[in-house]
Amino acid sequence: MKELKDIIEAYDKAKQAGKQTALATVVHVEGSSYRRAGARMLVTDDGQLTGAISGGCLEGDALRKAQLVMVQQKPMLVTYDTTDDDDAKFGIGLGCNGIIHILIEPINEGHPTNPIAFFKHFLSKREPVVLITIFNMENRRAEQHGTCLLYHKNGEMLGSLPYGAVSKSILFDAEYVLLNGNTNTKTYYYQDSFTCFIELLQPAVSLVIVGAGNDAIPLFQMAKVLGWQVTIVDGRNNYATVTRFPQAHQLLIAKPADVTTQIPVDERTVFMLMTHNYNYDAALLTYLLKIPLTYIGVLGPKKRLHRILEEIAPQTDLANIPANLYGPAGLDIGSENAEEIALAILSEIQSVLNKRNGAPLRTKPIIHDRAHNMELLPLITR
Repeated sequence: MKELKDIIEAYDKAKQAGKQTALATVVHVEGSSYRRAGARMLVTDDGQLTGAISGGCLEGDALRKAQLVMVQQKPMLVTYDTTDDDDAKFGIGLGCNGIIHILIEPINEGHPTNPIAFFKHFLSKREPVVLITIFNMENRRAEQHGTCLLYHKNGEMLGSLPYGAVSKSILFDAEYVLLNGNTNTKTYYYQDSFTCFIELLQPAVSLVIVGAGNDAIPLFQMAKVLGWQVTIVDGRNNYATVTRFPQAHQLLIAKPADVTTQIPVDERTVFMLMTHNYNYDAALLTYLLKIPLTYIGVLGPKKRLHRILEEIAPQTDLANIPANLYGPAGLDIGSENAEEIALAILSEIQSVLNKRNGAPLRTKPIIHDRAHNMELLPLITR
């Protein structure tokens, strides 16, 4: 989400300066690439770039294409084939062995459903949505509709689809993506074939750090770099301060019994307990374990956590250690100081939210499974 926020900020600055802008989006990848589908980059008419669509290899050529798009005010689909060993002769030299499809579309401020308007609407609420982008890979000279609809779980929609009867099928698939959490790319047929990038957008991680000691500061700072929404909780008002935690989403001075009533919780909310206060952690855990949270981290040795759980078991109806409770928190990367421990904790949270095991990438034959990406669907009326 940080990339989207950065793009919006850059767009607003460009608009104030009277600059034209275009948005480049990776809409489909075949094989290997540095960035996955959904990576974005904002381009201004004077060549300023925000975001990234590759490791820096495609940006120069995409900039030139984006400037043409701004002049013509017409979306363009660009394909980079890096499966050819001679791709370096084109000045690309990715060596990724993949085919990357990038849609570049002009940002028209006068259009109420331009991509930036969709992003701002999404970020105004803490709920997952599906963003639909339509393009034509079979005929790049055909109309490239671009980003056209934002779909919410309650059926609320912003924007519209350009196809009549097949729109029902697209919305059916959008609902499926929203419920199952699997961004997808599908090709449909309606008079002619066209492809939809059906993208799941998730709210930023909401990290609640309970404990405002010095070791919480690097955890806070690193989480902010990731673009996470961070709340600081402590029972001491001289620790949880704006000076120590600038730009915190919320600073809460509260007793354990009052914490969960003052912090909205959703599927992307995680808690990290690091107060170094046994009684505070134990009291708060009695409330947190009653909430269906994905991740509750506890700093400190395993023996301390087991003692807490034994003590609060009668109040929480515990039979075994809950699967969402991680203590000692963090991945085993040999952390010693506060910064290294923060890195280990954030890595564990990221792996849990993404349902990964934190193993080295070199042990995986495939990093991103894109086998499901393309599917040709007939015209279906639902």
